[in-house]
Amino acid sequence: MTTVLFTCAGQRVDIVSAFGRAGATTIATDINRLAPALYHADHYELVRRVGEPEYVSQLAGLVSEHSVDLVVPLTDLDPLVLADGRDELGAAVLLPPAEVVAQMNDKYVAHETFERLGIPSPASWQAERVPDDVAFPVLVKAREGFGSRHIYRANDREELEFHLARTPVPSFVQSCCQGEEFSIDVFCDFEGRCLNAIPRTMIESKGGESIKGITIKDRELIEHGRRVAEALPIWGPANIQCFRESDGSLLVTDVNPRFGGAFPLPHSAGSRYPELAMALADGEQPEPTVGEFTEGMYMTRFFSHLVLTEGEDGTLEPVAEDVPEPVAPEPGEA
Repeated sequence: MTTVLFTCAGQRVDIVSAFGRAGATTIATDINRLAPALYHADHYELVRRVGEPEYVSQLAGLVSEHSVDLVVPLTDLDPLVLADGRDELGAAVLLPPAEVVAQMNDKYVAHETFERLGIPSPASWQAERVPDDVAFPVLVKAREGFGSRHIYRANDREELEFHLARTPVPSFVQSCCQGEEFSIDVFCDFEGRCLNAIPRTMIESKGGESIKGITIKDRELIEHGRRVAEALPIWGPANIQCFRESDGSLLVTDVNPRFGGAFPLPHSAGSRYPELAMALADGEQPEPTVGEFTEGMYMTRFFSHLVLTEGEDGTLEPVAEDVPEPVAPEPGEA
């Protein structure tokens, strides 16, 4: 039995539950006792805020107490902290090397990394170095951030100067891609070999997160995802965002070294990413199956809820109620 500790569990019920169905013992952590994913794990713990000196040591204590085999971050809040604290945690951490995480955290540094590795990326400039003859429109983007926060479109020089003067966070400027956007959900082993790459369309997104999409067996995108993942390198999961421009180029804008917000889609397409993650934690070396998944799987997301009651000791427990169940079997089931 593989024990998996999830950090910043938040609303990621889908991921915690998928690992549980795959046979893991699941432990979820969060700072907020109303984080719904806590109550879909076998055990949960409330922990300190990310960045506090005791955060990693508290997680290390939970790793020891519960004999945790694998630590899996579920948001962009703590991957760099966990990657830096890998040795202290005492368990396998589903993240690339700390330097790769740091490069991907800073979106301008990520762009420089892509260029250095020969990965096409939209033209980008530091805020004070935008050329006089820049072609509009452009985007003013936060260097560090998530969920499409602090991204502003500028259609001319006046709008660019307006947004640069008022954005509340360190930002850079990037050419605005005109082509179709895709996401590629990849998974690599701890040697940086890509085990699979599953492209999907972005039919609709909200707050930077895909809420409608379809898996596509586009060989060019599959190979592009594999090449980007292995060049960085990625260890574990990552979500690669790119645009296919009119000239056929595939411009990478972001690589997020974690499970993507649309995790249910590649999972339903047969990715078996939870099983692969547990196999890595157990010291196994799964063989790559790049391109093996079901195409034409649609996803449309919806809000759900969890009702809790407070006991005399102040702990919260879910109220038993009917929960929607999938009408189709889990991937791999008859």
